[in-house]
Formats: sequence, structure tokens, C-alpha cells
Amino acid sequence: MLKIVNLESGYGRLKVLRKVSLHVNPGEIVTIIGANGAGKTTLLKTISGLVKATSGEVVFDKRDITNLATERIVSCGCVLVPEGRQVFSTMTVKENLLLGAYLRFKKAGSKRVNEEMERIYNIFPKLKERHKQLAGTLSGGEQQMLAIARALMSDPKLIMMDEPSMGLAPVIVKEILNIISQLRQQGKTVLLVEQNAKMALAVSDRGYVLETGRIVLQGSSEELLENRDVQRAYLGRDLDAEIRL
Repeated sequence: MLKIVNLESGYGRLKVLRKVSLHVNPGEIVTIIGANGAGKTTLLKTISGLVKATSGEVVFDKRDITNLATERIVSCGCVLVPEGRQVFSTMTVKENLLLGAYLRFKKAGSKRVNEEMERIYNIFPKLKERHKQLAGTLSGGEQQMLAIARALMSDPKLIMMDEPSMGLAPVIVKEILNIISQLRQQGKTVLLVEQNAKMALAVSDRGYVLETGRIVLQGSSEELLENRDVQRAYLGRDLDAEIRL
């Protein structure tokens, strides 16, 4: 579904991504892990058209979407849940959701959009309870749910999530993980960027490790969880030290 080949991008003269290549198959949950500053957010923004690629290729659903306008990429079925949620705080929950369906109104009509909203409310019952509430007054976990729900209103084939667990209590993180698993059951494909490697790999099929703008390791989630370098750098364990003890 998504194929990235030798992708490079950055900000002005600052090169962040260096020859990044990866793929995501339909129905998969694929995780990208890495430390702060590794280039994870830049990668998602480059796929989304928010940051321009300087070289390389992004192919989505057999179509070259490299450097297309963001709204055209969304209309193709590839959508991003940004880091920090970025909900419209002075608008209601319902208004935020309707904005997520903006590109669908012409194609599907208001009746179909309203049906989609009811389906979203079934996934996120808390949002239905608070549909008239201003988004800025929601808790952090509720805002994250709203950000995911808003992205789903565009009926994407691929949903990309940037640090969905950031700043949330463990019980809310568990709820977000359950939602991500439900999305796969509903036929969605997920590309997940997370600093919480253990959490991300627990729900994903495969993963990539990004360091200083380069993919340095890839494999199944089980392989990465058992990899000593990954354990030492991202899971807080050093098996060699444990053995010496």
C-alpha cells in the first residue's frame, strides 16, 4: 500500500532524512521507533506533503504522491494524526469531526458523512457524550481520541499516527492501543510512530528503527523485541549486563 524509496528531506539546509526506504502492506500495523530527533515526525510529514522531499519517492496505493499537496494526499486515502493532537480547541467535538470529513462532502454527501459520524461515535462513545463540548476542554486522552476520530472521518485507507501515547496516563494509553487494534479489524492500515517502543511493538506486525535519519534495523515485532540493541536503547534493558550480574 505504501512504498518509500530512498527518501530524503529536511528543513532548508538541514537534511533530516537520509535514503529512507520502507513499505507498509494492506492491513498491517507497522511501527517506526527511534529516539527524539531521529526524524520520525519529519518522515510522516514528508509522506503527508507537509515537508517537501528533496529526493526519493513516495508511492501510495500504486500512485506516486511525492510532494503532492496535502489535501490531495488525504483525498487519496492517506491521513495523518499529528503529534500533540492539534485539535481545534475553540470548536466543538462535532465541528472537529465535520472538518475531518471536509473533502468527503462533495463526493459522498452529508447523509453519508452523518452515517460515518455515527460509526465513529460507536468506536468513541465518550466523544458522542461530549459532541457539543469545546475540544479544548477535553482531557488529554479525549483529545487524542478526537484527533484519531477526526482523521477517520476522511475514510482513509492508511492512517498514520505520530506519538499517540505522548503525555497520557497508562490506562489511557492502553485504551488507545485497543482502538488501534480495532482499526485493523475494520480493514484500516496503520503506520505508527512511537518513542514508547514496547507499547508500539506490542500491537504491530513489523517495525523499523530510525536513527539520525536512517533506517538501521527492521524486522517483525517479535524480532525487534528480542534484539539486544533495541532492548538496550529503547526498552530499558541490557541483557549483557544482566547476564554478568
